[in-house]
Amino acid sequence: MPRPERLNHPNMYRKTIAALLADLAARRISSVELTQIFLDRIEQSQRLNAYITIDADRAMAAARAADAQIADGKPAALTGIPLSHKDIFCTKDLLTTCGSRILYNFVSPYDADVIERFNRAGAVILGKTNMDEFAMGSSNETSYYGPVKNPWDLDAVPGGSSGGSAAAVAARLSPAATGTDTGGSIRQPAALCGITGLKPSYGRVSRYGMIAFASSLDQAGALTQTAEDAAILLNVMAGFDRRDSTSLDVPVPDYNKTLNDSLEGLKVGLPKEFFGSGLDQEVGAATQTALKEFEKLGAKLVDVELPNSELGIPCYYVLAPAEASSNLSRFDGVRYGYRAKDYDDLTDMYKKTRAQGFGAEVQRRIMIGTYVLSAGYYDAYYIKAQKLRRLIAQDFDYAFTQCDLLMGPTTPTTAFQLGAKTDDPIAMYLNDIYTNSVNLAGLPGISIPCGFDRTGKPVGLQIIGKFLGESKLLNAAHRYQTATDWHTRIPAEFA
Repeated sequence: MPRPERLNHPNMYRKTIAALLADLAARRISSVELTQIFLDRIEQSQRLNAYITIDADRAMAAARAADAQIADGKPAALTGIPLSHKDIFCTKDLLTTCGSRILYNFVSPYDADVIERFNRAGAVILGKTNMDEFAMGSSNETSYYGPVKNPWDLDAVPGGSSGGSAAAVAARLSPAATGTDTGGSIRQPAALCGITGLKPSYGRVSRYGMIAFASSLDQAGALTQTAEDAAILLNVMAGFDRRDSTSLDVPVPDYNKTLNDSLEGLKVGLPKEFFGSGLDQEVGAATQTALKEFEKLGAKLVDVELPNSELGIPCYYVLAPAEASSNLSRFDGVRYGYRAKDYDDLTDMYKKTRAQGFGAEVQRRIMIGTYVLSAGYYDAYYIKAQKLRRLIAQDFDYAFTQCDLLMGPTTPTTAFQLGAKTDDPIAMYLNDIYTNSVNLAGLPGISIPCGFDRTGKPVGLQIIGKFLGESKLLNAAHRYQTATDWHTRIPAEFA
Protein backbone atom coordinates (compact mmCIF):
# COMPACT_ATOMS: atom_id res chain seq x y z
CA MET A 1 0.00 0.00 0.00
CA PRO A 2 1.53 3.36 -1.01
CA ARG A 3 2.43 5.73 1.83
CA PRO A 4 0.03 8.71 2.06
CA GLU A 5 1.39 12.02 0.83
CA ARG A 6 3.16 13.81 3.68
CA LEU A 7 1.93 17.20 4.75
CA ASN A 8 3.88 20.43 5.03
CA HIS A 9 5.06 19.88 8.58
CA PRO A 10 6.04 23.47 9.46
CA ASN A 11 2.39 24.54 9.16
CA MET A 12 0.90 21.75 11.26
CA TYR A 13 0.92 23.88 14.42
CA ARG A 14 -1.86 25.98 12.92
CA LYS A 15 -4.32 23.09 12.78
CA THR A 16 -7.13 22.30 15.21
CA ILE A 17 -7.34 19.05 17.12
CA ALA A 18 -10.14 17.88 14.83
CA ALA A 19 -7.90 18.38 11.78
CA LEU A 20 -4.86 16.82 13.46
CA LEU A 21 -6.83 13.71 14.42
CA ALA A 22 -7.75 13.25 10.76
CA ASP A 23 -4.12 13.68 9.67
CA LEU A 24 -2.88 11.20 12.25
CA ALA A 25 -5.53 8.65 11.34
CA ALA A 26 -4.62 8.94 7.65
CA ARG A 27 -0.92 8.71 8.65
CA ARG A 28 -0.07 11.92 6.82
CA ILE A 29 2.01 12.82 9.86
CA SER A 30 3.19 10.84 12.87
CA SER A 31 2.70 11.75 16.51
CA VAL A 32 6.49 11.82 16.89
CA GLU A 33 6.77 14.44 14.14
CA LEU A 34 3.85 16.42 15.49
CA THR A 35 5.12 16.37 19.06
CA GLN A 36 8.58 17.49 17.94
CA ILE A 37 7.06 20.44 16.08
CA PHE A 38 5.44 21.71 19.27
CA LEU A 39 8.47 21.00 21.45
CA ASP A 40 10.56 23.05 19.03
CA ARG A 41 8.05 25.91 19.12
CA ILE A 42 8.04 25.87 22.93
CA GLU A 43 11.85 26.02 22.95
CA GLN A 44 11.80 28.98 20.54
CA SER A 45 9.16 30.88 22.52
CA GLN A 46 10.51 30.83 26.06
CA ARG A 47 10.08 34.61 26.32
CA LEU A 48 6.36 33.99 26.83
CA ASN A 49 7.16 32.07 30.04
CA ALA A 50 4.11 29.92 29.35
CA TYR A 51 5.56 26.72 30.77
CA ILE A 52 6.98 25.69 34.13
CA THR A 53 7.98 22.13 33.23
CA ILE A 54 8.79 20.42 29.92
CA ASP A 55 9.69 16.72 29.74
CA ALA A 56 10.67 16.17 26.12
CA ASP A 57 11.86 12.58 26.65
CA ARG A 58 8.58 11.58 28.24
CA ALA A 59 6.60 13.32 25.50
CA MET A 60 8.52 11.61 22.71
CA ALA A 61 8.15 8.19 24.36
CA ALA A 62 4.39 8.74 24.57
CA ALA A 63 4.33 9.86 20.93
CA ARG A 64 6.14 6.69 19.81
CA ALA A 65 3.63 4.59 21.74
CA ALA A 66 0.79 6.53 20.09
CA ASP A 67 2.21 5.87 16.62
CA ALA A 68 2.37 2.15 17.39
CA GLN A 69 -1.25 2.23 18.56
CA ILE A 70 -2.34 4.00 15.36
CA ALA A 71 -0.37 1.51 13.25
CA ASP A 72 -2.19 -1.34 15.01
CA GLY A 73 -5.50 0.26 14.06
CA LYS A 74 -6.55 0.76 17.68
CA PRO A 75 -6.40 4.50 18.36
CA ALA A 76 -8.31 6.04 21.26
CA ALA A 77 -10.12 9.39 21.19
CA LEU A 78 -6.96 11.56 21.28
CA THR A 79 -4.19 9.12 20.37
CA GLY A 80 -1.08 11.02 19.29
CA ILE A 81 -2.40 14.53 20.04
CA PRO A 82 0.07 16.68 22.03
CA LEU A 83 -1.53 18.63 24.90
CA SER A 84 -0.40 20.78 27.81
CA HIS A 85 -1.74 20.77 31.35
CA LYS A 86 -2.07 23.59 33.84
CA ASP A 87 0.41 22.99 36.65
CA ILE A 88 -2.41 22.50 39.14
CA PHE A 89 -3.14 18.92 38.09
CA CYS A 90 -1.16 16.25 39.91
CA THR A 91 0.85 14.33 37.31
CA LYS A 92 2.63 11.15 38.34
CA ASP A 93 6.42 11.38 38.31
CA LEU A 94 6.28 14.95 37.01
CA LEU A 95 6.78 18.22 38.86
CA THR A 96 3.50 19.78 40.05
CA THR A 97 4.08 23.22 41.59
CA CYS A 98 0.82 25.20 41.41
CA GLY A 99 3.05 28.14 40.47
CA SER A 100 4.24 28.34 44.08
CA ARG A 101 7.59 28.23 45.84
CA ILE A 102 6.04 26.04 48.53
CA LEU A 103 5.68 23.20 45.97
CA TYR A 104 8.83 23.97 43.99
CA ASN A 105 10.13 20.39 44.39
CA PHE A 106 6.88 18.39 44.60
CA VAL A 107 6.72 15.40 42.26
CA SER A 108 3.27 13.84 42.46
CA PRO A 109 3.02 10.10 43.19
CA TYR A 110 -0.31 9.85 41.35
CA ASP A 111 -2.33 11.29 38.46
CA ALA A 112 -5.36 13.53 38.75
CA ASP A 113 -8.53 12.08 37.25
CA VAL A 114 -8.27 14.54 34.36
CA ILE A 115 -4.72 13.39 33.63
CA GLU A 116 -5.79 9.73 33.82
CA ARG A 117 -8.56 10.34 31.31
CA PHE A 118 -6.26 12.06 28.83
CA ASN A 119 -3.68 9.30 29.23
CA ARG A 120 -6.31 6.64 28.50
CA ALA A 121 -7.40 8.66 25.48
CA GLY A 122 -3.85 8.50 24.10
CA ALA A 123 -2.88 12.17 24.45
CA VAL A 124 0.78 13.17 24.67
CA ILE A 125 1.77 15.50 27.55
CA LEU A 126 4.00 18.31 26.29
CA GLY A 127 4.44 19.92 29.69
CA LYS A 128 2.91 21.82 32.61
CA THR A 129 1.88 25.43 32.04
CA ASN A 130 2.56 28.47 34.19
CA MET A 131 -0.24 29.85 36.36
CA ASP A 132 -1.06 32.33 39.09
CA GLU A 133 0.07 30.88 42.42
CA PHE A 134 -2.55 28.37 43.60
CA ALA A 135 -4.83 29.81 40.89
CA MET A 136 -5.15 33.09 42.78
CA GLY A 137 -5.00 35.95 40.31
CA SER A 138 -6.47 37.50 37.18
CA SER A 139 -3.29 38.34 35.30
CA ASN A 140 -0.79 35.47 35.75
CA GLU A 141 1.58 37.80 37.57
CA THR A 142 1.52 36.04 40.97
CA SER A 143 3.43 32.94 39.84
CA TYR A 144 6.68 32.18 41.69
CA TYR A 145 8.10 31.45 38.22
CA GLY A 146 7.40 34.94 36.90
CA PRO A 147 4.63 36.47 34.81
CA VAL A 148 3.37 34.99 31.56
CA LYS A 149 3.31 37.32 28.54
CA ASN A 150 0.35 37.82 26.20
CA PRO A 151 1.27 36.60 22.67
CA TRP A 152 -0.65 39.53 21.13
CA ASP A 153 1.35 42.09 23.15
CA LEU A 154 4.38 40.96 25.14
CA ASP A 155 3.98 43.93 27.47
CA ALA A 156 0.42 42.89 28.39
CA VAL A 157 -0.96 40.21 30.69
CA PRO A 158 -2.51 37.00 29.27
CA GLY A 159 -5.13 36.87 32.02
CA GLY A 160 -5.22 34.42 34.88
CA SER A 161 -5.04 32.13 36.54
CA SER A 162 -4.77 29.80 33.50
CA GLY A 163 -2.65 32.33 31.64
CA GLY A 164 0.11 29.89 30.74
CA SER A 165 -2.35 27.52 29.09
CA ALA A 166 -4.07 30.39 27.26
CA ALA A 167 -0.80 31.89 26.01
CA ALA A 168 0.45 28.46 24.87
CA VAL A 169 -2.68 27.82 22.80
CA ALA A 170 -2.84 31.38 21.41
CA ALA A 171 0.82 31.22 20.29
CA ARG A 172 0.24 27.70 18.93
CA LEU A 173 2.78 26.15 21.28
CA SER A 174 0.16 23.51 22.00
CA PRO A 175 -3.01 22.51 20.11
CA ALA A 176 -4.98 22.78 23.37
CA ALA A 177 -4.47 22.86 27.12
CA THR A 178 -6.33 22.20 30.33
CA GLY A 179 -7.18 24.93 32.79
CA THR A 180 -9.20 25.54 35.93
CA ASP A 181 -11.88 28.12 36.55
CA THR A 182 -12.74 29.30 40.07
CA GLY A 183 -14.04 32.77 39.24
CA GLY A 184 -13.31 33.09 35.52
CA SER A 185 -9.80 31.69 35.27
CA ILE A 186 -10.42 29.82 32.00
CA ARG A 187 -12.79 32.27 30.31
CA GLN A 188 -10.94 35.47 31.22
CA PRO A 189 -7.51 34.44 29.85
CA ALA A 190 -9.22 32.89 26.83
CA ALA A 191 -10.78 36.28 26.10
CA LEU A 192 -7.56 38.22 26.60
CA CYS A 193 -5.60 35.79 24.40
CA GLY A 194 -8.17 35.40 21.63
CA ILE A 195 -8.96 31.69 22.02
CA THR A 196 -11.86 29.49 23.16
CA GLY A 197 -12.17 28.69 26.87
CA LEU A 198 -14.78 26.31 28.31
CA LYS A 199 -15.78 26.07 31.97
CA PRO A 200 -18.15 23.10 32.44
CA SER A 201 -20.90 22.86 35.05
CA TYR A 202 -19.70 22.27 38.60
CA GLY A 203 -19.26 18.54 39.11
CA ARG A 204 -19.20 17.61 35.41
CA VAL A 205 -15.41 17.08 35.52
CA SER A 206 -13.73 15.44 38.51
CA ARG A 207 -11.64 17.58 40.85
CA TYR A 208 -9.67 14.56 42.14
CA GLY A 209 -5.97 15.40 41.99
CA MET A 210 -6.66 19.02 41.08
CA ILE A 211 -4.98 20.99 43.86
CA ALA A 212 -7.76 22.91 45.56
CA PHE A 213 -8.15 26.66 45.83
CA ALA A 214 -11.87 26.99 46.64
CA SER A 215 -13.49 23.57 46.57
CA SER A 216 -17.08 24.68 45.96
CA LEU A 217 -16.05 26.86 43.00
CA ASP A 218 -13.08 25.16 41.27
CA GLN A 219 -13.82 23.45 37.97
CA ALA A 220 -11.50 21.93 35.38
CA GLY A 221 -12.01 22.84 31.74
CA ALA A 222 -10.34 23.32 28.37
CA LEU A 223 -8.58 26.06 26.42
CA THR A 224 -8.67 25.41 22.68
CA GLN A 225 -8.70 27.07 19.29
CA THR A 226 -12.35 26.22 18.60
CA ALA A 227 -15.60 25.13 20.23
CA GLU A 228 -15.37 21.90 18.24
CA ASP A 229 -12.03 21.14 19.89
CA ALA A 230 -13.51 22.01 23.29
CA ALA A 231 -16.26 19.47 22.65
CA ILE A 232 -13.66 16.83 21.76
CA LEU A 233 -11.78 17.48 25.00
CA LEU A 234 -14.92 17.60 27.14
CA ASN A 235 -15.93 14.19 25.78
CA VAL A 236 -12.71 12.89 27.33
CA MET A 237 -12.71 14.93 30.56
CA ALA A 238 -16.34 14.59 31.65
CA GLY A 239 -17.64 11.71 33.73
CA PHE A 240 -18.32 10.41 37.21
CA ASP A 241 -15.42 9.79 39.57
CA ARG A 242 -16.14 8.01 42.86
CA ARG A 243 -13.01 9.58 44.38
CA ASP A 244 -14.58 13.05 44.15
CA SER A 245 -17.63 13.53 46.37
CA THR A 246 -18.80 16.47 44.23
CA SER A 247 -18.58 14.52 40.96
CA LEU A 248 -21.94 14.08 39.25
CA ASP A 249 -23.11 10.54 38.52
CA VAL A 250 -25.13 11.46 35.44
CA PRO A 251 -24.86 10.37 31.78
CA VAL A 252 -22.39 12.27 29.59
CA PRO A 253 -23.70 13.11 26.10
CA ASP A 254 -21.56 13.12 22.96
CA TYR A 255 -20.90 16.84 22.70
CA ASN A 256 -19.89 16.58 19.04
CA LYS A 257 -23.29 15.30 17.90
CA THR A 258 -25.18 18.56 18.42
CA LEU A 259 -22.50 21.04 17.29
CA ASN A 260 -24.22 21.77 13.98
CA ASP A 261 -27.81 22.01 15.23
CA SER A 262 -29.73 25.01 13.95
CA LEU A 263 -29.94 28.12 16.12
CA GLU A 264 -33.31 29.06 14.63
CA GLY A 265 -35.57 30.22 17.43
CA LEU A 266 -32.82 30.17 20.08
CA LYS A 267 -33.57 32.76 22.76
CA VAL A 268 -30.47 34.65 23.86
CA GLY A 269 -30.73 36.66 27.05
CA LEU A 270 -28.73 39.88 27.41
CA PRO A 271 -28.21 40.72 31.10
CA LYS A 272 -28.44 44.48 31.41
CA GLU A 273 -25.86 44.37 34.22
CA PHE A 274 -23.24 43.17 31.69
CA PHE A 275 -23.65 46.23 29.48
CA GLY A 276 -23.54 49.08 31.96
CA SER A 277 -20.86 51.43 33.26
CA GLY A 278 -17.37 50.01 33.40
CA LEU A 279 -17.59 48.25 30.05
CA ASP A 280 -14.98 49.47 27.59
CA GLN A 281 -16.60 51.00 24.52
CA GLU A 282 -14.66 48.89 22.02
CA VAL A 283 -15.37 45.68 23.93
CA GLY A 284 -19.04 46.61 23.98
CA ALA A 285 -19.07 47.34 20.24
CA ALA A 286 -17.42 44.01 19.36
CA THR A 287 -19.89 42.19 21.61
CA GLN A 288 -22.87 43.89 19.93
CA THR A 289 -21.52 42.96 16.50
CA ALA A 290 -21.25 39.33 17.60
CA LEU A 291 -24.83 39.39 18.89
CA LYS A 292 -26.02 40.62 15.50
CA GLU A 293 -24.31 37.61 13.94
CA PHE A 294 -26.31 35.34 16.22
CA GLU A 295 -29.46 37.08 15.04
CA LYS A 296 -28.46 36.28 11.45
CA LEU A 297 -28.10 32.65 12.51
CA GLY A 298 -31.71 32.63 13.71
CA ALA A 299 -31.40 33.55 17.38
CA LYS A 300 -33.76 35.99 19.08
CA LEU A 301 -32.30 38.50 21.55
CA VAL A 302 -34.22 39.26 24.74
CA ASP A 303 -33.38 41.57 27.63
CA VAL A 304 -33.02 39.97 31.06
CA GLU A 305 -31.82 41.01 34.49
CA LEU A 306 -29.41 39.51 37.01
CA PRO A 307 -29.98 42.01 39.80
CA ASN A 308 -27.57 40.45 42.30
CA SER A 309 -24.73 39.72 39.88
CA GLU A 310 -23.00 43.02 40.66
CA LEU A 311 -22.54 41.70 44.21
CA GLY A 312 -20.71 38.68 42.85
CA ILE A 313 -17.28 40.23 43.47
CA PRO A 314 -17.74 40.88 47.24
CA CYS A 315 -19.56 37.55 47.63
CA TYR A 316 -16.78 35.67 45.84
CA TYR A 317 -14.00 37.40 47.79
CA VAL A 318 -15.53 36.26 51.05
CA LEU A 319 -16.27 32.66 50.09
CA ALA A 320 -13.22 31.83 47.96
CA PRO A 321 -10.62 33.06 50.51
CA ALA A 322 -12.53 31.29 53.29
CA GLU A 323 -12.20 27.99 51.46
CA ALA A 324 -8.61 28.76 50.47
CA SER A 325 -7.58 29.41 54.07
CA SER A 326 -8.73 25.90 54.92
CA ASN A 327 -7.40 24.15 51.80
CA LEU A 328 -3.93 25.70 52.03
CA SER A 329 -3.42 24.77 55.67
CA ARG A 330 -1.94 21.45 54.49
CA PHE A 331 1.12 23.24 53.09
CA ASP A 332 3.18 23.47 56.25
CA GLY A 333 6.65 22.19 55.35
CA VAL A 334 6.23 18.92 57.25
CA ARG A 335 5.40 16.31 54.61
CA TYR A 336 6.35 17.73 51.22
CA GLY A 337 7.36 20.88 49.41
CA TYR A 338 9.42 23.82 50.65
CA ARG A 339 10.62 24.03 54.26
CA ALA A 340 12.34 27.02 55.85
CA LYS A 341 15.97 26.29 56.63
CA ASP A 342 16.34 28.07 59.96
CA TYR A 343 13.72 27.86 62.69
CA ASP A 344 13.52 27.50 66.48
CA ASP A 345 10.70 24.99 66.97
CA LEU A 346 7.75 23.42 65.14
CA THR A 347 5.56 26.52 65.36
CA ASP A 348 8.39 28.71 64.11
CA MET A 349 8.95 26.29 61.23
CA TYR A 350 5.27 26.55 60.24
CA LYS A 351 5.37 30.34 60.31
CA LYS A 352 8.61 30.76 58.40
CA THR A 353 7.81 28.09 55.84
CA ARG A 354 4.43 29.61 54.99
CA ALA A 355 5.75 33.20 55.07
CA GLN A 356 8.61 32.29 52.71
CA GLY A 357 6.76 29.72 50.63
CA PHE A 358 3.56 31.66 49.82
CA GLY A 359 3.49 34.81 47.71
CA ALA A 360 1.79 38.08 48.68
CA GLU A 361 -1.55 37.38 46.97
CA VAL A 362 -1.88 33.93 48.52
CA GLN A 363 -1.03 35.32 51.96
CA ARG A 364 -3.58 38.10 51.46
CA ARG A 365 -6.36 35.63 50.67
CA ILE A 366 -5.45 33.30 53.53
CA MET A 367 -5.67 36.24 55.92
CA ILE A 368 -9.01 37.37 54.52
CA GLY A 369 -10.37 33.82 54.69
CA THR A 370 -9.19 33.29 58.25
CA TYR A 371 -10.76 36.60 59.25
CA VAL A 372 -14.22 35.91 57.78
CA LEU A 373 -14.29 32.44 59.37
CA SER A 374 -13.22 33.66 62.79
CA ALA A 375 -15.51 33.88 65.82
CA GLY A 376 -17.59 37.02 65.69
CA TYR A 377 -17.31 37.45 61.92
CA TYR A 378 -18.51 34.08 60.61
CA ASP A 379 -22.19 35.11 60.74
CA ALA A 380 -21.54 38.67 59.64
CA TYR A 381 -19.57 37.77 56.51
CA TYR A 382 -19.41 34.09 55.59
CA ILE A 383 -23.05 33.18 56.25
CA LYS A 384 -24.30 36.35 54.56
CA ALA A 385 -22.13 35.63 51.52
CA GLN A 386 -23.61 32.11 51.31
CA LYS A 387 -27.11 33.59 51.37
CA LEU A 388 -26.16 36.04 48.64
CA ARG A 389 -24.75 33.16 46.61
CA ARG A 390 -28.17 31.51 46.68
CA LEU A 391 -29.79 34.76 45.48
CA ILE A 392 -27.31 34.98 42.59
CA ALA A 393 -28.15 31.40 41.58
CA GLN A 394 -31.87 32.17 41.76
CA ASP A 395 -31.36 35.17 39.47
CA PHE A 396 -29.89 32.84 36.85
CA ASP A 397 -32.72 30.35 37.35
CA TYR A 398 -35.30 33.05 36.69
CA ALA A 399 -33.40 34.45 33.69
CA PHE A 400 -33.39 31.00 32.11
CA THR A 401 -37.18 30.90 32.23
CA GLN A 402 -37.01 33.68 29.62
CA CYS A 403 -34.16 32.42 27.43
CA ASP A 404 -32.02 29.44 26.45
CA LEU A 405 -28.57 31.03 26.80
CA LEU A 406 -27.10 34.23 28.21
CA MET A 407 -24.52 36.27 26.32
CA GLY A 408 -22.35 39.28 26.99
CA PRO A 409 -18.72 40.40 27.22
CA THR A 410 -16.30 38.08 29.00
CA THR A 411 -14.23 40.92 30.45
CA PRO A 412 -14.83 44.66 30.82
CA THR A 413 -11.61 45.53 28.95
CA THR A 414 -9.02 43.90 26.73
CA ALA A 415 -5.63 42.81 28.13
CA PHE A 416 -4.03 45.42 30.39
CA GLN A 417 -0.32 46.08 30.71
CA LEU A 418 1.94 44.02 32.95
CA GLY A 419 2.17 45.65 36.37
CA ALA A 420 -0.75 47.99 35.74
CA LYS A 421 -2.93 46.57 38.53
CA THR A 422 -0.55 44.70 40.81
CA ASP A 423 -0.69 47.47 43.42
CA ASP A 424 -4.49 47.70 43.35
CA PRO A 425 -6.09 44.34 44.24
CA ILE A 426 -9.65 45.68 43.92
CA ALA A 427 -9.04 46.86 40.36
CA MET A 428 -7.56 43.45 39.59
CA TYR A 429 -10.53 41.62 41.10
CA LEU A 430 -13.02 43.68 39.08
CA ASN A 431 -11.66 42.15 35.89
CA ASP A 432 -13.73 39.05 36.75
CA ILE A 433 -16.97 40.97 37.26
CA TYR A 434 -18.81 39.17 34.41
CA THR A 435 -17.46 35.70 35.13
CA ASN A 436 -17.40 34.89 38.84
CA SER A 437 -21.19 34.89 39.34
CA VAL A 438 -21.27 31.91 36.93
CA ASN A 439 -19.03 29.96 39.32
CA LEU A 440 -21.12 30.97 42.30
CA ALA A 441 -24.14 29.44 40.52
CA GLY A 442 -22.22 26.38 39.29
CA LEU A 443 -23.19 26.98 35.65
CA PRO A 444 -21.27 26.27 32.43
CA GLY A 445 -19.72 29.14 30.50
CA ILE A 446 -17.56 29.61 27.44
CA SER A 447 -15.57 32.51 26.02
CA ILE A 448 -15.00 32.75 22.28
CA PRO A 449 -13.11 35.36 20.24
CA CYS A 450 -15.37 38.02 18.70
CA GLY A 451 -13.07 40.82 17.55
CA PHE A 452 -10.18 43.12 18.41
CA ASP A 453 -9.77 46.59 19.84
CA ARG A 454 -7.92 49.37 18.01
CA THR A 455 -4.58 48.24 19.51
CA GLY A 456 -4.99 44.73 18.12
CA LYS A 457 -5.90 43.00 21.39
CA PRO A 458 -8.62 40.31 21.33
CA VAL A 459 -12.16 40.68 22.66
CA GLY A 460 -14.07 37.72 24.09
CA LEU A 461 -17.80 36.94 24.01
CA GLN A 462 -19.11 34.98 26.98
CA ILE A 463 -21.96 32.47 26.58
CA ILE A 464 -23.58 31.08 29.74
CA GLY A 465 -25.76 28.00 29.76
CA LYS A 466 -28.16 26.18 32.07
CA PHE A 467 -26.74 23.65 34.51
CA LEU A 468 -25.37 20.68 32.53
CA GLY A 469 -26.24 22.59 29.36
CA GLU A 470 -22.80 22.30 27.75
CA SER A 471 -24.24 20.83 24.52
CA LYS A 472 -26.29 23.92 23.72
CA LEU A 473 -23.41 26.16 24.79
CA LEU A 474 -20.96 24.43 22.43
CA ASN A 475 -23.54 24.33 19.65
CA ALA A 476 -24.03 28.11 19.77
CA ALA A 477 -20.28 28.77 19.93
CA HIS A 478 -19.53 26.40 17.06
CA ARG A 479 -22.20 27.85 14.77
CA TYR A 480 -20.83 31.33 15.42
CA GLN A 481 -17.32 30.15 14.61
CA THR A 482 -18.44 28.56 11.34
CA ALA A 483 -19.79 31.98 10.35
CA THR A 484 -16.77 34.05 11.50
CA ASP A 485 -13.00 33.73 11.49
CA TRP A 486 -11.90 35.49 14.69
CA HIS A 487 -10.85 32.15 16.18
CA THR A 488 -8.43 31.50 13.29
CA ARG A 489 -6.30 34.59 13.97
CA ILE A 490 -2.77 33.97 15.27
CA PRO A 491 -0.50 36.63 16.82
CA ALA A 492 1.85 37.85 14.05
CA GLU A 493 5.01 37.03 15.99
CA PHE A 494 3.96 33.38 16.31
CA ALA A 495 2.22 32.86 12.97
